[in-house]
Amino acid sequence: MRVDVYGKVFVVTGAGNGIGRRVALELLRRGGRVAAADLDQTGLADMAQEAGAGDRLTLHLLNVADTEAVALLPGQVLAAHGHVDGLFNIAGIAQNFEPAGGIERARLRQIVDINFYGTVDLTRAFLPLLQERPAGGVVMLTASLAAMVPVPGAAIYGASKAAVAQFGYGLAQDLRNAKSKVTVTTVLPGTIWTDLVRASAVTLGTPEAVAKAFAMPADKAAHRMIEATLRGRRRAVIGKDAHVYDFLGRISPALAERVSYLQVASFVYRERR
Repeated sequence: MRVDVYGKVFVVTGAGNGIGRRVALELLRRGGRVAAADLDQTGLADMAQEAGAGDRLTLHLLNVADTEAVALLPGQVLAAHGHVDGLFNIAGIAQNFEPAGGIERARLRQIVDINFYGTVDLTRAFLPLLQERPAGGVVMLTASLAAMVPVPGAAIYGASKAAVAQFGYGLAQDLRNAKSKVTVTTVLPGTIWTDLVRASAVTLGTPEAVAKAFAMPADKAAHRMIEATLRGRRRAVIGKDAHVYDFLGRISPALAERVSYLQVASFVYRERR
């Protein structure tokens, strides 16, 4: 099965920047309609100007951690587009490379509320609308390489993304048991070149040229995410480093953990030794 984009309506969160922006733009280029949601109003406006898609694009200012705002979004999208064929959950925030024991509780809750509960609430809010579509709908959830292997300084982020992955896998089973036509794709991206990764490189003291060469371009990652979702794949690993850790984890989780530590720990913990 492969869903055609032309004329279909897709909700994309985190659409103002980074991967979310690239996903929204590609869906529009393919002739789709997009309800773009983000907390960054300026980012949304810039994306709309770049897209030049007219009424095929609507902008929705949204904090995915705001449960009331999330509950209202399906009605807003229906009013603008008439129906919904797909949901791309991309909005998320990272952890600032700090030990789990030292992160402030408010920040911890923010990471979990946005990355996990925001994804779950949005998916649950749109699922009834997706199930109404005759050909079924598609859902994409964004996990992370950090859901496959622990990354120094990112324990809370990794835990939130691992929870997203397990939610995605479990939801896919629920829908399969119900003989639903809705498919759920959980993507596990590695290092993708976005403003977030650029900021992380600065924090770690990695030269930008080196970090950029190591990372996958955001438009390439977005294309692969879209293709995996439209084809109804249950799981998609995106990026060279993510594929390496996926392979290592299958051989030995302990080996994958050790390689992750050796790769990142000296940068993360250097100021605390």
